[in-house]
Amino acid sequence: MSTYAYDVDRHALVVFWNTGMGNAAFTVADLSRKVTGDQAQHLAHALTLLSKQAWRTYTHPASAAEDQSENSEGWRREHHREAFTTVADALTTPNLPSDGMLLHSHNPVEEAAQQAGRALHAAGDADLTARIVAEIQTEMNAVEQAELGDLTGRARQAVALTRAGASPAQVQAADRILSDHPLGSRALFTDVDPVAASIAAAHWLQAAADVAAETSGLAPTQVVEEADNIEALAHATPTAVLESLEVGLSPYDAITGMIREAMTAAEGKIPDIEAVRDCISQADELADEHQDPRLRDALLQTLRTTPLDPMRPAHDLLEDLLDGIRGCWLIYRESAETEEGAGGPFADAVRAEANENQDRLT
Repeated sequence: MSTYAYDVDRHALVVFWNTGMGNAAFTVADLSRKVTGDQAQHLAHALTLLSKQAWRTYTHPASAAEDQSENSEGWRREHHREAFTTVADALTTPNLPSDGMLLHSHNPVEEAAQQAGRALHAAGDADLTARIVAEIQTEMNAVEQAELGDLTGRARQAVALTRAGASPAQVQAADRILSDHPLGSRALFTDVDPVAASIAAAHWLQAAADVAAETSGLAPTQVVEEADNIEALAHATPTAVLESLEVGLSPYDAITGMIREAMTAAEGKIPDIEAVRDCISQADELADEHQDPRLRDALLQTLRTTPLDPMRPAHDLLEDLLDGIRGCWLIYRESAETEEGAGGPFADAVRAEANENQDRLT
């Protein structure tokens, strides 16, 4: 999302956004003297909220909701996205207080636009209003561009977000990066959507695990955990992904399922109540078996609603998957008794394995 701010020294409204390798900034408008600093800060706050709500329609698309029926979560998300068409009118002719009453919209995109419109009305500058309408249209165009899988220009800020789904175009772009660099590349964090990159990385992790398993004699699902004995690795999440792939889930379903659970946890909800109950039951059984009630508390303190960082689940997952691929390389190198660098026979073998099973990504 874009963040708007009041530049006190220049008396200007500016906007900046994350590009995956730092923030990009742009001057939206040099403000006239009749616009006060407080009014400018109020406007910046309202525009930031509007950008947040607009980008939420990207990170939480209607297609990712389980229920699409009337008044369902999917139905509401679709209406939030449709509110893009009402934003310009809300900015130029917002609802204003009448007889002490103010009409509020239940649609968060429309209501955020109304709040920005009221801030513009208070500023009373027609030229500023015109600039803001054009600026917000650019922001919404970036959301639409990201939805289509094109993360160039301003839409590049999508690389800093976690989305409950992925564009096929972005998955293919990430797959091409991994084909060139099977052990990972910074471009996966700066040029493509992180969920799409994770989906492609899961495919390449499976290929890497299969190659390492053939060389070492281990099962593919054991490779990363065994590699942790060679070098400290984030092995739990890659192993969980490999186990999901082992039972037949596609990389897309395995990754988006894990991401959606983390996004649910980030909202303060429990994504899988049955899993929590199972963990509590297991803790109770172990405590009873060892006749140690302190063991129960110790086990429950390790309980997590998601294995991922809920503040940055897609990026955390991508980092772990690339760690898993490195673990496969460590096992391969040790088993093959070679001192090859990050490439060579292992990369060639993984590339061949991934290409042979390319249908997993479709």
